[in-house]
Amino acid sequence: MLTLDKVGVFLPQGYLFKDVSLQITTGDKIGLVGKNGAGKSTLLKILSGQNKPTEGALHFPKDSKVGLLSQDIKIETNDTLLAYLLGSNDELNQVNSRITLINDELVQRSDYDSESYLKLLDELSELNHRFDVLDGSKWEEKVASVLKGLGFRDDELNKPLQKFSGGWKMRAELARILVNQPDVLLLDEPTNHLDIISISWLENYLQRFEGAVIVISHDRLFLDRVTKRTLDIHLGKISDYPYSFSKYKSVRMDELERIERQKKQQDKEIKETEDLINKFRAKKNKAAFAQSLIKKLEKTERIEIDETDQSRMKIRFPLSIEPGKWVLELENVGKSFNERKVLSGISITVGKGEKIALLGPNGVGKSTLLKRIMGTLEGEGSVQYGHNVQITYFAQDQAEKLDPDRTVYETVDAIAVGDIRRELRTVLGAFLFSGEDVEKKVNVLSGGERTRLALCQLLLSPANFLILDEPTNHLDLQSKEVLKQALLNYGGTFIIVSHDREFLDGLTNRIWDIENGGLKIHHDSVSEYLQLKLKQFEPTDKKQELAKFSEKESAVPNYTDQKELKRQRSQLNNKIRQAEERISALEVNLKLMDEQIAKMDYSDRERADELLKTYDALKKTLNEEMDSWEKLTESLMEIDQSPS
Repeated sequence: MLTLDKVGVFLPQGYLFKDVSLQITTGDKIGLVGKNGAGKSTLLKILSGQNKPTEGALHFPKDSKVGLLSQDIKIETNDTLLAYLLGSNDELNQVNSRITLINDELVQRSDYDSESYLKLLDELSELNHRFDVLDGSKWEEKVASVLKGLGFRDDELNKPLQKFSGGWKMRAELARILVNQPDVLLLDEPTNHLDIISISWLENYLQRFEGAVIVISHDRLFLDRVTKRTLDIHLGKISDYPYSFSKYKSVRMDELERIERQKKQQDKEIKETEDLINKFRAKKNKAAFAQSLIKKLEKTERIEIDETDQSRMKIRFPLSIEPGKWVLELENVGKSFNERKVLSGISITVGKGEKIALLGPNGVGKSTLLKRIMGTLEGEGSVQYGHNVQITYFAQDQAEKLDPDRTVYETVDAIAVGDIRRELRTVLGAFLFSGEDVEKKVNVLSGGERTRLALCQLLLSPANFLILDEPTNHLDLQSKEVLKQALLNYGGTFIIVSHDREFLDGLTNRIWDIENGGLKIHHDSVSEYLQLKLKQFEPTDKKQELAKFSEKESAVPNYTDQKELKRQRSQLNNKIRQAEERISALEVNLKLMDEQIAKMDYSDRERADELLKTYDALKKTLNEEMDSWEKLTESLMEIDQSPS
């Protein structure tokens, strides 16, 4: 278990956070949220031991292993991908090396009855046992499985790691951390360089992971599927919520509304007190009263609100040039690189107003197809634009191409045309640039702000056909919502590459899927498409089991079945109620223990270990009860959804 005891981080501009006391136990799945710059990455580095807090202390059991995936990884090695991972477990390497040395020595010796020979045999037996505990015989198989799940092809395993791009190096580092199974897994934006299939694989992996997981992510769906607890950094504090992201968000909004009402009431009372002070401070017979009011005001703890801009995009982006009925026609489009055929025989017509998601694992040819459409790459077949089509491409590095010496307003003013020019400040406000923000120079904006500005500029351009390559990279959750609303109100056509499933959900009306060099069209939702694609990771017997389950579920129950369902429903309701009572009692006990641990004297090691052991056992019981409650609730939902 990790324990933070009154931890604080002080910077020249003030505290990032202070007086933070938390317990993180085995099996915890935690989402770490907060505005950009709130201190999320800093906290992960403190938890990993990479950074030290300014004040307070971090306590964790001896020999516990922590794995950190940061956004600024540096891999310095000449090894191949496979060699890098196979050699990443130091203990297994040492055991292997010692076993090899002993075996070599035993072959050369003949003093079978000597004490030293027998000692070597005993050591070899212990080493072989340790090798089995470390799953040494399955090490290569485990490495290969994780690499496949993260999107690496078999023909890339012996490729030098230095020849991979930064995004693929990040995947390799993630694979290295996962296969070594740390006790605590710290992940800073792990989905940033993963494709939509690999993200789903990682979700499944983390759901089964037995240790603690703390993850920073702007992928709402990923957080919901992986985490059951949320830590929110705001106003220099860290609030702990026992919910996954969506439930936390709902609770947090209710909390903010309540705090806002309290602040309004407090502001009113402060104003009334200040008026009384001003009224009586100059009067001799009321001066003492005025002084008492001043002291009361000084002691008042002011309520602070974490200002979160709730702007919502309500602006339409009218097209300055209307295209014809079709905007793009591909005929037998293909592309080869040396002997490798990437695209072949793609023929399709895109109509005006289509919203297309281009999906599939990295390396299948998505970027190649986009470049063929844009005309920046030669190849087989033809690409034709329709009447009046003006196409614009948003690259992953588009934000870096903005003029750093222009202001925010000048950046959009230079490109907007038509009636929309009269609403530029309103448009910028919808993209979270308000007040003095519009006069800021581009060179002082953060990476996320630049991306937002580049996207605003794109939507204001005269183009009527957009191609967007990973536009949500570096955007926080609120900025992604702004972009989604803007694209929903966009009157033109677009093709978008993104791995963010929630962002895509409801945004597009068809999916292009590149498979074996060809193009398949899906009219399913993104979640239905993913279910179809993830079946390739399921064993055949599981597919058959799922098919049988589906047949069983589709059967219409008779009267006897209905009575049985009613009995089961009643039993489940009772069990759920009992589980909720046990959970409430456990949470009360844990809260009391939290207070004890926060005040605990760690110099009394025996007492501290005993208390932490009791806390761990209590937390484990609570996790088991929560899992049991979830399963009971799911069973009840299945019964309620059964045909009657």
